[in-house]
Amino acid sequence: MQFVPRAQWGAAPSKYTLVAVESTRGVKVHYEGTAVPVSLAADHGRCAPRMRALQASHLADPKEDYSDIAYTAVVCPHGWVFEGRGAHRKTGANGNPTLNAGHYAVCAMLGDSGLTEPSAAQLHGLRDAIEWLRAEGGAGPEIQGHRDGYATSCPGGPLYAWVQAGAPRPGDAAPAPQPAPAPAEDVPARYQAVVNGLAYGYGAQGPQVTAVGEALVRAGFGGHYRSGPGPDWTDADTENYADFQRSLGYTGADADGIPGPHSLRELLGTLPGGRTVSLAHVIAAARTDPAAEQGHQTYADEAQVVEQALADEALLGPQWVDGSFGTRTVTAYAAWQRRCGYTGGDADGIPGRSTLERLGAAHQFTVID
Repeated sequence: MQFVPRAQWGAAPSKYTLVAVESTRGVKVHYEGTAVPVSLAADHGRCAPRMRALQASHLADPKEDYSDIAYTAVVCPHGWVFEGRGAHRKTGANGNPTLNAGHYAVCAMLGDSGLTEPSAAQLHGLRDAIEWLRAEGGAGPEIQGHRDGYATSCPGGPLYAWVQAGAPRPGDAAPAPQPAPAPAEDVPARYQAVVNGLAYGYGAQGPQVTAVGEALVRAGFGGHYRSGPGPDWTDADTENYADFQRSLGYTGADADGIPGPHSLRELLGTLPGGRTVSLAHVIAAARTDPAAEQGHQTYADEAQVVEQALADEALLGPQWVDGSFGTRTVTAYAAWQRRCGYTGGDADGIPGRSTLERLGAAHQFTVID
């Protein structure tokens, strides 16, 4: 696979913490859905700038309010796989929170006019991306078009015909490697990952960041620090952590300096314990507390964690962060569900796994059960 990690194409930092996913049912194939110039196919040097433009347009979208570029990966006409959100991070491209959790999203640099037909190199790249997500991201066997299960013309007629045919590799030889696009600038990876309810990576803050930095120094991987370590994650933390990952045998995008659970456990000997919330408990509280006497608390500690997160989202008054999942909390949670894209009976104020995990990722608690 000809792979371009985020740092190499010049990705901007994510606007919000990306939601982690362990696995998906498979991959959905997308296209850009707007005009793509035919000249893109003749000049590979324009592909990295196009990635930066795609990300910028998504980050600036006021309606969708994307955390980052919506796609898991994007494949250019020359067969290079550009890392988008990346493996083990929920996409934002499939249409709603349920669909986003169900499949990764791989986009071809094709449009509804101009460049509309995939090249053989691009089809090889799409297969490379799918196989990478199966091997490294826990993707299941499904390969679908964006239009499968969602009202859209994406990924366009030519690409959807390829998906319906089973997404085969072209019969000709694999494309000859082309020179990698030059990095936009030599910068470390700048995104965040949430591990056990705690944020790590560029811009993360807290005692867990200090703990990682101190452990890196003890292990002999503090060479990039000019000061610290401290509670604010900087490029120096990323560079030191990348050195540690490489010492464990990780390479490429797996050694980008952003902690995952396996390397973090190797460094610290354990995973720092963030707060946990039982999905079953808060569902029971949401169904019991409103009908009980005022202030009834079915699972007070876990309800209070959720209520504080809703208050931090300006959906619940701070005076109602009391451990009782009462009517006001149910109303606030319904507003959170609508913010996540749910409507009607799916926004009834009773927590579901997808919305609770999204709230937990934003407010540092882990959903169990």
